[in-house]
Amino acid sequence: TAILGFCELALSGMAPDAPERGDLVEIRNAGERAAGLTRQLLAFSRQQVLQPKVHGLNGLVNGVLPMLRRLVVENIEIAVSLESDPSNIKIDATQLEQILINLVVNARDAMPTGGRLTIGTRTDDATDTVALIVADTGTGMDEATRARIFEPFFTTKGVGKGTGLGLATVQRIVKQCGGSIEVTSEMGKGTAFRINLPRVAHAAVVHAEGRHAAARLAGSETVLIAEDDPAVRLLARLLLRRGGYTVLEAGSAAEAILVAQDCPKPIDLLLSDVIMPDSGGTPLIDRLRQTRPNLRVIYMSGYTDDAIVHHGVLDEGTAFLQKPFTPQALAQKVRDVLDEVMQ
Repeated sequence: TAILGFCELALSGMAPDAPERGDLVEIRNAGERAAGLTRQLLAFSRQQVLQPKVHGLNGLVNGVLPMLRRLVVENIEIAVSLESDPSNIKIDATQLEQILINLVVNARDAMPTGGRLTIGTRTDDATDTVALIVADTGTGMDEATRARIFEPFFTTKGVGKGTGLGLATVQRIVKQCGGSIEVTSEMGKGTAFRINLPRVAHAAVVHAEGRHAAARLAGSETVLIAEDDPAVRLLARLLLRRGGYTVLEAGSAAEAILVAQDCPKPIDLLLSDVIMPDSGGTPLIDRLRQTRPNLRVIYMSGYTDDAIVHHGVLDEGTAFLQKPFTPQALAQKVRDVLDEVMQ
């Protein structure tokens, strides 16, 4: 979290042609690869902390497209074909992002000399499903390869270019969501993946389009950070203050209680690490709510789902931020929780 966060802060204040920029970009890329591998392992072992919500599929795809475009080289054309009004799905947004990233990276690697990558959505009324389609015009696969693509650690890529977890992770996520995968491939012509996910009734849909607008993520509320890692605490403090928030901070649960007691003004949000050295017994949020009953909370952690559940603080519906997180993810989560309160 600290490595990625401080890299983003440094890059945001640096001229595009600064000589040091390339070094920072490489550090950030290395951190993102490490974080990505961690997420792959957690997803594959079913240890991610998931927060499934009802989403419009087009909104999720549009929200990830800018990132996907950065993954693809210039000689690959990206064609987006989204159905005008697809139905909703219930999924953790990060899971859909993982599915798309894995499929797009595979498609990119299958087109070393260029080609066409198509990302589309469809609704199938007959099966009551919504489909995400990723197709390429790459090298394709023979039957023997296609039969093994979902095996953990199976890869046709060179040493150091693939973990063999990408498609295994996609399959695991799709199964968790109650969906299915169809694969068609022909040597020399390309490959198409169709992810079929159950359609859900209309509900309070989370819109992903435009979620990166900086102005919309700013605020003036007061946030109390409880985090025992000094680097993560410093990063969160700097990011939130730059967003206009008033920030209080504490390195332990006991210190957080003292800080709250000494604060004469309302505190709108507690941003707390799940597991701190002195966080046993009654959860910190429960102790703070004895005098501040309207206090909202976001938990953050790099621990696995089992460890967090065992700690007994993460009830269903509680806002959660998985470490390592980016500055954008922190700003978005804080704003989402505060906006839910004000609606």
